[in-house]
Amino acid sequence: MTVAHRSTPPLGRPAVMPVMIGALALLFITATTLHLGRAFPVSAWSDLFAPSGNLQAAILYYSALPRLVMALMAGACLGFVSTVLQLVLRNPIAEPATLGVSGGVSLALTIVSLFAPGLLGAGRDLIGMAGAGLAMLAVLALATRENLSPIRLILGGLIVSLLCGTMGTLLALFHHDSLQGLFIWNAGSLVQNDWHPARRLLVQILVSVLPIAILLRPLTILQLQDESARSLGLSLVRIRLLALAASIFLSAAVTSTIGVVGFVGLAGATFARMAGVRRLIHRLLLSSLFGALLLSAVDQGLQLLTGSFGEIPAGAVTALLGAPLMLWLLPRLVSMPTTRPGEHSAAGRRIWPMLVLSIALLLVFGGLAMTLTHDASHWHLAVGADFRATVSWRWPRTLTAISAGFILGVAGVISQRLTGNPLASPEVLGVSSGAGLGALVTVMAFAQPDRATQMISGAAGAILALALVLTLVRRSAFSPERLLLAGVAISTLFSGTLTFLLTIGDPRIRVFLVWMAGSISGISPSDAMLAFGFALLSAATLPLLGRWLAILPLGSSPARAIGVNGTVSGIVIMLAIAILTAVTTMLVGPLSFVGLMSPHIVRMAGLRRPLEQAFAAGLVSAIILVAADLLGRTLLFPYEIPAGLMASLIGAPYFLFLMRRARS
Repeated sequence: MTVAHRSTPPLGRPAVMPVMIGALALLFITATTLHLGRAFPVSAWSDLFAPSGNLQAAILYYSALPRLVMALMAGACLGFVSTVLQLVLRNPIAEPATLGVSGGVSLALTIVSLFAPGLLGAGRDLIGMAGAGLAMLAVLALATRENLSPIRLILGGLIVSLLCGTMGTLLALFHHDSLQGLFIWNAGSLVQNDWHPARRLLVQILVSVLPIAILLRPLTILQLQDESARSLGLSLVRIRLLALAASIFLSAAVTSTIGVVGFVGLAGATFARMAGVRRLIHRLLLSSLFGALLLSAVDQGLQLLTGSFGEIPAGAVTALLGAPLMLWLLPRLVSMPTTRPGEHSAAGRRIWPMLVLSIALLLVFGGLAMTLTHDASHWHLAVGADFRATVSWRWPRTLTAISAGFILGVAGVISQRLTGNPLASPEVLGVSSGAGLGALVTVMAFAQPDRATQMISGAAGAILALALVLTLVRRSAFSPERLLLAGVAISTLFSGTLTFLLTIGDPRIRVFLVWMAGSISGISPSDAMLAFGFALLSAATLPLLGRWLAILPLGSSPARAIGVNGTVSGIVIMLAIAILTAVTTMLVGPLSFVGLMSPHIVRMAGLRRPLEQAFAAGLVSAIILVAADLLGRTLLFPYEIPAGLMASLIGAPYFLFLMRRARS
């Protein structure tokens, strides 16, 4: 599946952009004036350049002004880098996190904080740079065999980011209290104590921007399709490698300095494309301006509240405020003409050998999950009376793992074929995030919420998220780009809320972290039967969607020529994805990996037809999830690793192995 790309799409209404820039600039100036004027008296300003005898002047000079400058520089860098990455990767939702940069930095700092805290004195930015560098080397190693093709870079970045996030979450579950300071850093803290970080970041910006400036003309040509760029004499591998190296270095420098600030880069790059400018230099400048204004305005506004609420990390709140801004702008976008090439029509491998192998593996892992048990001394297979004693509480979680895995695999194939985007997953509609937000509200509102309350709250959140997405995209005939951006914005709202709550240290969030990691331990027989029923329903309804799934990747124009109503088919498929995702999310948590990667696994195995892909991806996901549940409760017995984390640890290496072997 390929990602359509046009050189200079008129994505939005240019008349809206001056209003947006003016509004953000006015918000920034107002918040900055109010904050600095209220916090620092006139005497502090008069002694600004001789602050030794005035405490307020010293705070202004060494803390407030460096923080303001840092916010402007960091926001500009994130917007700039996101624009470059979207161009190189040819994907409208690419940002630094896409290539695993944020995950590599965060994991490196987590490991050092826990096991070698003395190294932090050598420099947080050096450790972060090392983590980002290793993550990027892993991504490049996976993409070198395909000349650094955008699809390979994206998939490699997804896997590396997933592995880093999984290991970081696993460490957080076991060392939650020891990582409180890192949670605040992860939320994007702009607190400064002197001018050294700002000066260092300025030097790093100059070092990174210079190669991009030199490559400006080749990057402009890179907006064309690969064949056209090659015909003009452009070395795609060399240009992509240099642009990626500069972008990764700059984004790693920002992340190491202030922490993980999500959504600012994506918002800045998206707003710049909305302006409809055609020259790349103008897009880079506009995205930098948007990013700088957005991050600094939010940070200055937050500092007005610090007297009542204490220090609030800007990164988390930027997501909370920026996502609604994105949602407000989406209906004002002019839809892009969609030309989504389908997959090669040549016949792939036969499905029957893979189905037989998948079913056999599923039976093996399912049998082990039902019978493997531990007594006072060793592991053994339960038979006879032992089996009858354990089967009553083993079969619900085993059946749920198989059913939820199958549902997520099917939903993943449908999502990627609907949007024509390899980054799409069952969470693309924001339904999973909506259900998660509903569950989070329940955890925070009730001391010990029962299962029914959690299910109702999660269902309400999922319905609201789906209704919001449908409202936003209904006028665009379900444009894939607008659909993706709406899902990303809703997901960002949820992740920003969770990140903010992590920073306040509420003990209830630890329980929610286990649910977020994908735990199947609390499944009841009724939950298992519900999951199994929806798995059967998804298998039965797939043939009804087969024609749409085969035609929609061809693009909207060919679909209309064949007689397919894009609006009706889009609504039906979105509802199917939403229902399947919401059910599994409410039962076992947001298991994002299996629905994201299993479609790629079956395509790498040679399957081409949509129904074959869907059934095979469902079986692959079921195998991964039931094996993950089995290993998660046996490796560290009597402790348990959530199935979602184990699924990532199992599936990601296998996917890496397939990427190294596959040629397309």
